[in-house]
Amino acid sequence: MPMNLAVVHSRAQIGIEAPDVTVEVHLANGLPSFSIVGLPETAVKESKDRVRSAILNSRFEFPARRITVNLAPADLPKDGGRFDLPIAIGILAASGQVPNDGLEDYELAGELALTGALRSIRGALNHALQTREQQRTFVLPNANASEAALISDLKLVPVNHLLDVVALLHGQQPLIDPVFDEPAIPGDLDELDLSDIAGQYHAKRALEIAAAGGHSLLMVGPPGSGKTMLAQRLSGILPLMTEQEAIATAAIYSISQQGFSRRHWKTRPFRAPHHTASGVALVGGSSMPRPGEISLAHNGVLFLDELPEFDRRVLEVLREPMENGNIVISRAARQAEYPARFQLIAAMNPCPCGYLGEHSGRCHCSKDQVLRYRSKISGPLLDRIDMHIEVPAVPHQDILNRSRDQSRESSATVQRRVATARQRQWSRSGTSNTHLSNKQIEQYCQTSDECLRLLQHTVGRLGLSARAYHRVLKLARTIADLAGSGDIQKQHIAEAFQYRTLDRSVHNNNMEMA
Repeated sequence: MPMNLAVVHSRAQIGIEAPDVTVEVHLANGLPSFSIVGLPETAVKESKDRVRSAILNSRFEFPARRITVNLAPADLPKDGGRFDLPIAIGILAASGQVPNDGLEDYELAGELALTGALRSIRGALNHALQTREQQRTFVLPNANASEAALISDLKLVPVNHLLDVVALLHGQQPLIDPVFDEPAIPGDLDELDLSDIAGQYHAKRALEIAAAGGHSLLMVGPPGSGKTMLAQRLSGILPLMTEQEAIATAAIYSISQQGFSRRHWKTRPFRAPHHTASGVALVGGSSMPRPGEISLAHNGVLFLDELPEFDRRVLEVLREPMENGNIVISRAARQAEYPARFQLIAAMNPCPCGYLGEHSGRCHCSKDQVLRYRSKISGPLLDRIDMHIEVPAVPHQDILNRSRDQSRESSATVQRRVATARQRQWSRSGTSNTHLSNKQIEQYCQTSDECLRLLQHTVGRLGLSARAYHRVLKLARTIADLAGSGDIQKQHIAEAFQYRTLDRSVHNNNMEMA
C-alpha cells in the first residue's frame, strides 16, 4: 500500500445493526486541507477539529497536506463520534508515524477528546458482535469494555488514550487493566416479592398464567386494589433470560440514550411509561431513529398504568408490534427496524371515578360515562390482549390477617412452576404459547370433541373474533402446561374463558341494548 494511503476498519450504527465502514485516508500534495466524504452527519464532520487537536496534543505531527477521508460505502449515513479514532489512526498511518501493516486485523471505534483521551460511544455491544464474526480484534474505549466483554470469544483491546493505540500498532500491548462490574445475579436488583400482596388469589393465578405463556394481561379494578403491585412483581416470576435474549436486550440499551449497565445483565427489563407519553416515545423515532419504550421492553415487561388515559392514537401503534414482535421506523432519509417482543401488562379503573360496583356508594358514574370511558380502548387493541381480569378491592380482613396468611407464595416458588411450564412449551414447539402461529395452534392445541363443543358454544355466545378464539386456545394450552397435562382438558378451556372479562361485559351490554 502506498505510504500516503491508509485503510482502517470501523462500523456505523443503523438501528441495532453495525454495518462495516472502511475509513480510507489519503494524503496528497497541495494546499493544506482536511475533508471528510461519505455521507457524514454533523458530529462526524466536526471530528476534523477533535482529531487535529488530539494528534497534536499527543505529540505527533499533523500533516500539512491535502487530507481526504472517505467513509465507505458512500451511501450509508454515518453519525456520532465513533469515527474519531479510526480517522486519527488513518492519518498517522498514511503519514508513516505508525505502521500501516496489520491494520487489517483490527476494528477501531472511539470518540477523541482534544487531549487524545478516548470517550465512550453508543452501540459498542452491537459493534462487538459484528467484529467477532469477522474475527478481528476490537479496539475501543476502556469505558465501553465492560459491555463489549460480555461477548464470548471476542478479541478485545480496551484503551484510554490515542497513545495506547499507537503503542499497540507498534507491537506493545497497552498497559490497561479494565475494571468490570460483576454482572448482578438475576433477581438481586428487584426485592419485590409476590408474597407482599395480601389476598388477590385470582389475580395472582392470572399473573402466573401470563408469565408461563408470555401472555398479555389487562387488570380492571378500583384504586388501591393492587394492580400496580401485581404488575411490578411479574418480572420476578418470569423465567431467567437465556444468553441470546440477554444479548438482544443489552444491544438495544447499548444504542439507546440511557446506555447499558453491566449490572443489569440477564435482568428482564420493566418499562412503565407515563400516560402522557407520545407515540414516538412509545415506539421510537426522531430524525435519527432511536428505540422507544416497546423496544426497551424487549424480552421484558411493558406496563401501561391508567390505560384509558393514554391518547388513543398512541395506543393504536401497539397493535402491529404486539403481533409481529418488531417495529419498523421509517423516515424520509432512512429506515430502522428494532425488535419489540414485549409482554404487555395494563391496568385501568372500571369507570372514570374508579369505584364502579363497590357497595360504598362512592360511584356516581352514569352508564354512558362508563361506556365512553371504556371505549377509549379500541376493539382491535382489546382483541389482541390475551387476558382481562377484574381485580376487586382487597377486603380489610385480608389486610389485617396478612402476617398470619400461610397460603401466600413467594415469587421464587411461582417462578419454578412458570419455568417448568415454559420449558414444556419450548421442548414442544420451540416458542412460548403466546407466539404460536396458526399452523402451530392446529398442531399443538388440539382438543377433544367435548372441548370443541364448549369452545364453539362459548365463542358463539360471546361473539368472539377468530383472533380471540385462537388466544383462548393458547391460553388453555398454557393452563394445561402449568397443570402438567399433555392434552387440553375441558376445565382448562373453562378457566381460559374466565380471563376474558371484558368480552363478557361487552356481550352483556349488547344484550341489554337489544
